[in-house]
Amino acid sequence: MPVRPAWLTNRGDTAGGQTRTDTRLAPLGTLTPTGRLTSLSGVIPGTSGGTNPLAGLAVTGTGPGTMTASVAPGRALIQSTEAAGAYPVSLDTAMTITFGDGNAANPRIDLVVLRIYDAAVDGGAETKGAIEIIQGAAAATPVVPTVPAAAIPLAQVRVPAGASAGSGGIDWGTALTDRRTGTVAVGGILVGAPTAPGSYPGQFRDGGRGIERWNGSSWMPTEERHYVNVTKSGTYALSANTYTSIQWSAAPSRTDAVMWSAAQPTRLVAPVTGFYIAYAAQTWPGGANSCRTRIRINGDENNTVMMSYIAASTGGQGDASALPLNMAAGDYIEMQVWNSNALASVPSTYSRAALVWQGPA
Repeated sequence: MPVRPAWLTNRGDTAGGQTRTDTRLAPLGTLTPTGRLTSLSGVIPGTSGGTNPLAGLAVTGTGPGTMTASVAPGRALIQSTEAAGAYPVSLDTAMTITFGDGNAANPRIDLVVLRIYDAAVDGGAETKGAIEIIQGAAAATPVVPTVPAAAIPLAQVRVPAGASAGSGGIDWGTALTDRRTGTVAVGGILVGAPTAPGSYPGQFRDGGRGIERWNGSSWMPTEERHYVNVTKSGTYALSANTYTSIQWSAAPSRTDAVMWSAAQPTRLVAPVTGFYIAYAAQTWPGGANSCRTRIRINGDENNTVMMSYIAASTGGQGDASALPLNMAAGDYIEMQVWNSNALASVPSTYSRAALVWQGPA
């Protein structure tokens, strides 16, 4: 049979028992752990000359106007319950699958899965591996069916209302969405655009633009980087002859959560000890006079650096500057502005700041 699960049946079972070929084709060994006795389900990376590392078990339409698709040969691991363990599976030849005709009134979304049936575990009547189409419910806004237990999704296919082999079939160019995710041996680099959290600190993945490492709470580039840039929303007012710390509303780019938080909105915090560049940019509305922008370090009035000065603004005048700093982990900076006359409704877009780690001090 084309779907070959290993370690599922024994010699003498009515299902036929595991053959030597089954054992050779199925992936063996400890794959990416997700718990004490569990592994990450997914497709084993392979190559067919294309750019997608998950060449195996790819689902493709068989041609324009058809209701059939082909599943490419490949290997995978399917984790069942912790007690049942993980099932290594292979598909040794391409397999053709046929989708049911579309509903007369509404579209639906079908799910293609690689699935394990194990009577000793699920209490059913079958013990086998299978490629299946889980047919979704037709609706004006259809939803994807739930992935069954002991199965992994391979693709989802939108079946339009009234679709059939004699009425245009499925538009494979737009209807099919790849749902495969990868798994590798423990210590290997995960591929296939994995989005799930890591399993253990020190795990690596291909993030699409480089190798990333799981630090226990988030995926981080293996090339150490720490940066944050902050923005404001709405407008704000400034009192006359007073330094005001800008309260930021968001951090559009941030590698470390500690670098900015809404709980301390004026602070840009160094997550590690090192050499940093602090950036400050301020634009002034018309009527502003003696306009000053400075950086205050660790809230110390005796540890400030003037970044820019504008004698008088006729509108839209400003400056941006950079400041090199040696900072210890936990040190922080604040951008402060000063004006000789009170100002109301200063646009939030007039203020910008960033803190970028350059390397060890």
